[in-house]
Amino acid sequence: MTQDKPVELGLDTFGDVTRGADDKPRPHAEVIRDVLAQAILADELGVDFIGLGEHHRADFAISSPEIILAAIATRTNRIRLGSAVTVLSSDDPVRVFQRFSTLDALSNGRAEIILGRGSFTESFPLFGYPLDQYEVLFEEKLDLFAAILQADRTGQPVNWSGSTRASLRNLRVFPSTERGKLAVWIGVGGSPQSVVRAAHYSMPLVLAIIGGDPRRFIPYITLYKQALAKRGGPQLPIAVHSPGYIAESDVQAKEELWPAYRDMRNRIGAERGWGPTSPAEFEQEIEAGSLYVGSPETVAQKIASTVRTLGVQRFDMKYSAGWLAHDKLMRCISYYGREVIPRVRKLLAVQEDVSNRE
Repeated sequence: MTQDKPVELGLDTFGDVTRGADDKPRPHAEVIRDVLAQAILADELGVDFIGLGEHHRADFAISSPEIILAAIATRTNRIRLGSAVTVLSSDDPVRVFQRFSTLDALSNGRAEIILGRGSFTESFPLFGYPLDQYEVLFEEKLDLFAAILQADRTGQPVNWSGSTRASLRNLRVFPSTERGKLAVWIGVGGSPQSVVRAAHYSMPLVLAIIGGDPRRFIPYITLYKQALAKRGGPQLPIAVHSPGYIAESDVQAKEELWPAYRDMRNRIGAERGWGPTSPAEFEQEIEAGSLYVGSPETVAQKIASTVRTLGVQRFDMKYSAGWLAHDKLMRCISYYGREVIPRVRKLLAVQEDVSNRE
């Protein structure tokens, strides 16, 4: 793989509710303040991106990523700030654009949006949307959002109509972005239709690879590139989002992560009809799947391998995992920024140099 610029390396969190010294879940307010501290540390260490997921359930503290991102914007200087993901299906595209164009202004152009349908459905009944319109809601709202982006670029009014919300006729959406451009990605969990949809709107692609061999996503990457080429437009960036955790050694990382990972995986799995996980499954995901767990060297080697194999331009590691304590998450971020990022870039540069000489 030839990189025109160094691979971008980011972090994601859903604001997983951690446990305190009394082994009880900590208040959402404390977890949110912890996320701010984690993002500040990531910025200080040179991490490229911090993504906050939107959820509406007790085990995740972040339901309004933009508000926390705005707070982060005032305390950081360089790190790019985005959602991971914004559940567009149960939101209003006009308000989503307004919130992120405001964030873009506060952060001097560092705002990003990752739009998705979301793998959790709690937002649908909460905001009064029927689940039987899961597909059409996303399709129409994405179409409207694309129209708003186009209007922002050209300074023209929005004209749009659909079946799931009121039409817009010669209306402007404010505030406009300062540069006439807002960074918008499409998050995809493995649907070919979603990959083609991202290409249709000429939006960069984020692949949520949360289990199994990352190489199984190569056909989706090929499909995305083919769809972009068919439209006659340029090739666009592709990113990967996967879970991980870093400690001093492989053994320590596994021992610290396993109990929290097990509880989170079994809780969500029970909701979705999955059987309980096992230590063997955990080890398999670390060795050959999509868990990036271990020492800085181990995690760097695995991230570099994924980036090289898939030919992606960004890798975002979801560093929070269930109730794993804030101090351990801060240490994980420190390892990621101080040791993993430099090693990944060195590994990829060496590989590119070898490829060029061959």
